[in-house]
Amino acid sequence: METDFLKTLALVAETGSMAEASRRLSITPAAVAHQLRALEKDVGAPLTVRAGRSVGLTTEGRTVLSHSQTLLSELAELRAAVHRPAMQGTLRLGVINSALNVFIPDVLGRYAVARPDVRVQVHAGISHKLFHQLQEDQIDIAVCQAPPFTLPKAFGWIPVREEPLVVWAHESLRRRTPLELLRTQPFIRYDRNLGGGKQATAYLQKHDIVPDEKFELDSLATIALLVHRRFGVSLVPDVSSSLIDSLDVVALPLGDDTSRRTFGMMWKRSTEQSALVDAWLAESRAVLAGEPSRF
Repeated sequence: METDFLKTLALVAETGSMAEASRRLSITPAAVAHQLRALEKDVGAPLTVRAGRSVGLTTEGRTVLSHSQTLLSELAELRAAVHRPAMQGTLRLGVINSALNVFIPDVLGRYAVARPDVRVQVHAGISHKLFHQLQEDQIDIAVCQAPPFTLPKAFGWIPVREEPLVVWAHESLRRRTPLELLRTQPFIRYDRNLGGGKQATAYLQKHDIVPDEKFELDSLATIALLVHRRFGVSLVPDVSSSLIDSLDVVALPLGDDTSRRTFGMMWKRSTEQSALVDAWLAESRAVLAGEPSRF
């Protein structure tokens, strides 16, 4: 039985779609179907069933999925055991843009001092793509928004920060209400394809606000700079960054609105990189706990 075919079954179960699974795996839908048929031949039972446009698992399919997660975890642990003694190599991080300036620099500094022989590679991405990259072992840790589904047991998750929506405005506008600013000022939109941008769009629709939109960006730092230069206001997650704190930008709370996002760190529990991942998590916990810096 091919372990990659078991990973395909897990992805089909997660997405409910062979087409989506094929897109994430960069193979054809026919190849996905072939892998599932091969699994069904191996176990001697049907594993999937169609329900309208979605694909679900049969009772046998759920049993195979449950046991395969344990099997895949143990195989990863076996590989990790071989490589665990060496604290060197490259740790690969995938990070959402808005988290790059929040706590990542502090953790990078601590990690470099404690593990000087480890190279850390950081690249920015959006949450759902980072999760896919983590599944495919293209990265070792994803710093992303909380997933909207229950994570498989093979993955670990630590929440880092909860961020309510706020209106960013120039300091000179701090006495005006958020709703008034959104209705009357030029609007700088946070990318509507990102989690925080989707929440902002939902808030605007809830309050029947059609803003005077001037720009749309996926960089909170750039949005803050535009607000600082009086090009407009924005509706964004309440991030904490020294880069933004130095600007003439105020964050106006939305009162009793509960719109917020949670981001954190996600990783596979047992991989060849487990020693490097565990070390990163330890330094991250130290930063989040407010321990003094060692550099």
